[in-house]
Amino acid sequence: MSLEARLAAGDTICTAWSCVPDALTVEILSAQGFDAVTLDMQHGGHNEDSVLRSILPVMRSGKPALVRIPVGRFDMASRALDFGAEAVIAPMVNSVDAARLFAASTKYPPVGERSWGPTYGFPRHGKGDFAEWLGESNRRTVSFAMIETRAAVDVLDGILDTPGIDAIFLGPSDFSIAWTDGARVNATLEDMMQAIEQIAARARKAGKYAGIYVIDPAYAGRFVSMGYQLLAMGSEQTVIKLGAETLLGSVRESLGKAGA
Repeated sequence: MSLEARLAAGDTICTAWSCVPDALTVEILSAQGFDAVTLDMQHGGHNEDSVLRSILPVMRSGKPALVRIPVGRFDMASRALDFGAEAVIAPMVNSVDAARLFAASTKYPPVGERSWGPTYGFPRHGKGDFAEWLGESNRRTVSFAMIETRAAVDVLDGILDTPGIDAIFLGPSDFSIAWTDGARVNATLEDMMQAIEQIAARARKAGKYAGIYVIDPAYAGRFVSMGYQLLAMGSEQTVIKLGAETLLGSVRESLGKAGA
């Protein structure tokens, strides 16, 4: 089932967040229990070549691949989809004009201006013919516009009304910086939770999906109750750190019991 189909069905999707630009590492991450894997080109180390190579192990694991592009790199949005990604997350969409440019790069005409050429995406997804691919692509691919600033909130309705924008994705760390006028970075700042809830409500009212980055797993249930369906988490650094802590903790507990 595609990412879009699962979102439409109301499922909660937990996506890993890959920052290491190595397909073998992505293969290992894809084998874990996440529902999807997101390749981060903005703050992570992923680049055009690593995205091309890393999407395949994600797809082979039976999971959708998402790509967060660098700021303003709407050309990379088209390329990520041509490589086989099912969704693109665009950071710092702070205006309706930016939303239009992003949507244009992710959707074929008449909705957008995406150029034809699914050189890798088409054979990787195994669609029957080009007509089927063209007919399904605009619906099946998901465009997430990131809401991270006061400017984006001010024009949120316009962003949501933009044809080709399927969803919003909230970046709570940047949002906290904007919320406190640059005084603090705190992804779980209580003062902004009502605003975060209202953003999701406005997206859902407009018939769009909502996603968010989850810094603290304890907030996941709260975010889902607000209307967020895509929960991003678990960079390689986090997964390795938590895994090492669990493994070493168990070993040391056993050593203690054995008196070693």
